[in-house]
Amino acid sequence: MTANLHSPERQLIELRIEHADLDASIDRLSAQSPVDQLMLQRLKKRRLALRDVIARLEAALDPKEPA
Repeated sequence: MTANLHSPERQLIELRIEHADLDASIDRLSAQSPVDQLMLQRLKKRRLALRDVIARLEAALDPKEPA
Protein backbone atom coordinates (compact mmCIF):
# COMPACT_ATOMS: atom_id res chain seq x y z
CA MET A 1 0.00 0.00 0.00
CA THR A 2 2.82 2.47 0.81
CA ALA A 3 4.38 1.91 -2.60
CA ASN A 4 1.11 3.05 -4.16
CA LEU A 5 1.21 6.31 -2.16
CA HIS A 6 4.57 7.23 -3.67
CA SER A 7 3.99 5.94 -7.19
CA PRO A 8 4.74 8.24 -10.11
CA GLU A 9 1.07 8.10 -11.12
CA ARG A 10 0.02 9.31 -7.68
CA GLN A 11 2.63 12.08 -7.77
CA LEU A 12 1.32 13.16 -11.17
CA ILE A 13 -2.24 13.40 -9.84
CA GLU A 14 -1.10 15.44 -6.84
CA LEU A 15 0.94 17.79 -9.03
CA ARG A 16 -2.01 18.33 -11.36
CA ILE A 17 -4.24 19.15 -8.38
CA GLU A 18 -1.66 21.62 -7.05
CA HIS A 19 -1.40 23.18 -10.53
CA ALA A 20 -5.19 23.60 -10.68
CA ASP A 21 -5.18 25.13 -7.19
CA LEU A 22 -2.54 27.61 -8.28
CA ASP A 23 -4.63 28.49 -11.34
CA ALA A 24 -7.58 29.25 -9.09
CA SER A 25 -5.42 31.29 -6.71
CA ILE A 26 -3.97 33.30 -9.58
CA ASP A 27 -7.45 33.99 -10.94
CA ARG A 28 -8.69 35.15 -7.52
CA LEU A 29 -5.64 37.33 -6.95
CA SER A 30 -5.91 38.87 -10.41
CA ALA A 31 -9.52 39.83 -9.73
CA GLN A 32 -8.63 41.72 -6.54
CA SER A 33 -8.05 45.41 -6.49
CA PRO A 34 -5.27 46.39 -5.92
CA VAL A 35 -3.38 43.42 -7.33
CA ASP A 36 -0.40 42.17 -5.32
CA GLN A 37 2.03 41.93 -8.24
CA LEU A 38 4.79 40.27 -6.23
CA MET A 39 2.51 37.49 -4.99
CA LEU A 40 1.03 37.07 -8.47
CA GLN A 41 4.52 36.75 -9.96
CA ARG A 42 5.53 34.15 -7.34
CA LEU A 43 2.40 32.07 -7.94
CA LYS A 44 2.89 32.15 -11.69
CA LYS A 45 6.53 31.12 -11.30
CA ARG A 46 5.53 28.20 -9.06
CA ARG A 47 2.81 27.18 -11.53
CA LEU A 48 5.33 27.19 -14.39
CA ALA A 49 7.78 25.09 -12.37
CA LEU A 50 4.99 22.61 -11.60
CA ARG A 51 4.09 22.43 -15.28
CA ASP A 52 7.71 21.51 -16.07
CA VAL A 53 7.74 18.77 -13.42
CA ILE A 54 4.41 17.44 -14.70
CA ALA A 55 5.71 17.35 -18.27
CA ARG A 56 8.87 15.47 -17.23
CA LEU A 57 6.86 12.96 -15.20
CA GLU A 58 4.39 12.43 -18.06
CA ALA A 59 7.27 11.84 -20.46
CA ALA A 60 8.83 9.32 -18.09
CA LEU A 61 5.55 7.45 -17.65
CA ASP A 62 4.55 7.45 -21.32
CA PRO A 63 7.59 7.59 -23.60
CA LYS A 64 6.82 8.52 -27.21
CA GLU A 65 9.27 6.05 -28.75
CA PRO A 66 9.04 2.32 -28.16
CA ALA A 67 11.82 0.95 -26.01
